Order: sequence, then structure tokens, then C-alpha cells
Amino acid sequence: MSGAVDARSSEAILAIVRRVTLVILVLAMGGIFVELLLTEHFADVWQLIPLVLLGLGLPLVAWHTRARSVSSARTLRALMTLFVLSGLLGVFLHYRGNVEFELEQNPRATRWALFRDAMMGATPALAPGVMVQIGLLGLLYVFVSGTARRRQGAESAKGARGARGARGAD
Repeated sequence: MSGAVDARSSEAILAIVRRVTLVILVLAMGGIFVELLLTEHFADVWQLIPLVLLGLGLPLVAWHTRARSVSSARTLRALMTLFVLSGLLGVFLHYRGNVEFELEQNPRATRWALFRDAMMGATPALAPGVMVQIGLLGLLYVFVSGTARRRQGAESAKGARGARGARGAD
């Protein structure tokens, strides 16, 4: 009896984790998308990358939430990996742009002063890290939604085997 209660409670906890992760993911994606639009983050092609990923990500999350299929999980996993990569690229591009600006202002800056000034420059160097966070959160969501699907399938298979075994004993 306690095994059945434990299984039900772990399924309930997983369902809550899945829902909360989904809500946080959608809010983060929507919020950053709006922020990037409001700050006119589309001056060049590099700045379009997060907008395109976010624009693709929201409907893809909706598709995976409804379908929870292998293809939706793989597609969402691939897109979330691109989120992580784009965030890392964005940190590099923001930092590099700030370094170039700081070197124009002070060509004799020491390494430490250059690093400090570039990190606190006009372009927030770590802001693209939010894409890394969203990507990791999305990968977590794919994992927990896939875990539930596999667990349900395993329990169905066990139940079917048990029913066949009971019929064979008759």
C-alpha cells in the first residue's frame, strides 16, 4: 500500500514541477521577447538571433506541451540547445563590443581596468546569459515532461504484462 501512495505522490510532485517549470519558461520567454522588442534589439543580424529563437520557442513549447511526442521533444531540445549557444555567443559579442569601445576611450588601459570597464559598459555584457538560463530551463522542461511520458508507458506495460500473467494462470 505504501508503494502505491509513494508512486502517486511522486507523480503528483512531478506534475507540479512540470507545470511550474512550464509557467516560468513561458513567462521568461515572453518577458525577454517583449524587452528585446522594446529596447529595439534588432540593429543588426546578430541581434535578431534571440528574437528569432524566442519567436520560434513559444509556439514550440505550446506544441510540445500538447503533443509530448518524441519529435516535439527532440525539436524543443534542439531549440533549447540553440538558446544556450546563442546566450554564450551574446555574452561574447556584448563583451567584445564593450572592449572595443573602452579601448577607443583609453588605449592604455590595463587588462583588469579594461575587463572591469567592459563588464560594466553601455552594453550589458552578461544580459545575454538569460538566454542560457531559458535554454537550461527549457531542457529541464523537456526532461520532466519526457520522464512522465516514459513512466506512464512503463506502468501501462507492467499492467498489461500482469494482466496476461493472470489470464494465463486461469
